Amino acid sequence: MSTFSEKFKTLNFDRPLDIAATASSATVERIISQGRARTLNDFAALLSPAAEAYLEPLCHLSQKLTQKHFGKTIRMFAPLYLSNECVNVCKYCGFSRHNDIPRITLDLETVEKEARILHNQGFRSILLVAGEHPKYVSNGYVEECVKRLSKFFPSIALELGPLESERYEPLVNAGCEALLVYQETYDEETYRALHTAGPKKHFHWRMDTPERAYAAGFRRLGIGALFGLHDWHKEALALASHAEHILQHCWKAQLNVSMPRMRPAKGEWEQVEFLKDHNFVQVITALRIFLPHVGITLSTREPASLRDGLAPIGITTMSAGSSTEPGGYSSFDETTFQQTREQEGEQFHIADERSPAEVAAVLNKLGYEAVWKDFDQSLIQA
Repeated sequence: MSTFSEKFKTLNFDRPLDIAATASSATVERIISQGRARTLNDFAALLSPAAEAYLEPLCHLSQKLTQKHFGKTIRMFAPLYLSNECVNVCKYCGFSRHNDIPRITLDLETVEKEARILHNQGFRSILLVAGEHPKYVSNGYVEECVKRLSKFFPSIALELGPLESERYEPLVNAGCEALLVYQETYDEETYRALHTAGPKKHFHWRMDTPERAYAAGFRRLGIGALFGLHDWHKEALALASHAEHILQHCWKAQLNVSMPRMRPAKGEWEQVEFLKDHNFVQVITALRIFLPHVGITLSTREPASLRDGLAPIGITTMSAGSSTEPGGYSSFDETTFQQTREQEGEQFHIADERSPAEVAAVLNKLGYEAVWKDFDQSLIQA
């Protein structure tokens, strides 16, 4: 079986990119009438200028497909940042090793304290996030974090530097069920220019991480592109191709895709290709119509009003009340769950600062159920 990085070397996006630029209204209407984007070329047509005139019917179709396969539910989670120490130089990231920010790796007691705060907010699904640094990956630190937190959270996901399959296995055995790894950009030249030092600079090694994670036993996988680094049409096409490959070759796992957009962060990165709101809607609906069984994640990078509008048209997973700084939740107000100080060690600054309860209330008003728990380890234990 070839990996996606091997397949990616053979892919030619010239034809889909041409369609994304020149597709006709008739093509968009055909896709809407058949109720599915059946090929990558169909998906490309939904990214075209012609498709912008059909955003309302595209949203209706996306909503219909989402409710058919996921119901009127949205899974809630929160990130818990373990460390902002990182050996990589990534020009756009607040954790990049050349940025002058307070560096910290939480001790296990503080990790548990932060987790209890999130647990008290209702979360039963948590994402552990860390910069890429060998000192806490190789010494069992993350594994011990997972073991400690499994008593609070039946669903634990990880977002950390890529590893070999055999190094993921202890994390799965400790109780972790999901791994997220975003390619950031699928344009190799841009990737090389942005990742100038550290292990993250290996483009193809990162690309095959979900498949190594699947081999280690993770039951949920997450992929994504960071929109704002390169042309959004190509990023969307590559992300859709990657998702299609994983569905074919990692079919026992549930797949989620994410399209985070750039947010203000430490460093000197300047936006080169921003994905406008209406184009963001295009990407979400196109992904849903092309990949109806895939989960779509929406983070607190997006402002509250936009998140409220996007939730019903294809989103299946949302974060809420997020802090992107290690130890950040300890500074939140206990009543309002709002930040009480500037978080100087954060990865990026969030846009939706509402509490988890406020987000859940809005979803309920929209006719959706905020799901705090949808999995338990006992379901897979003998």
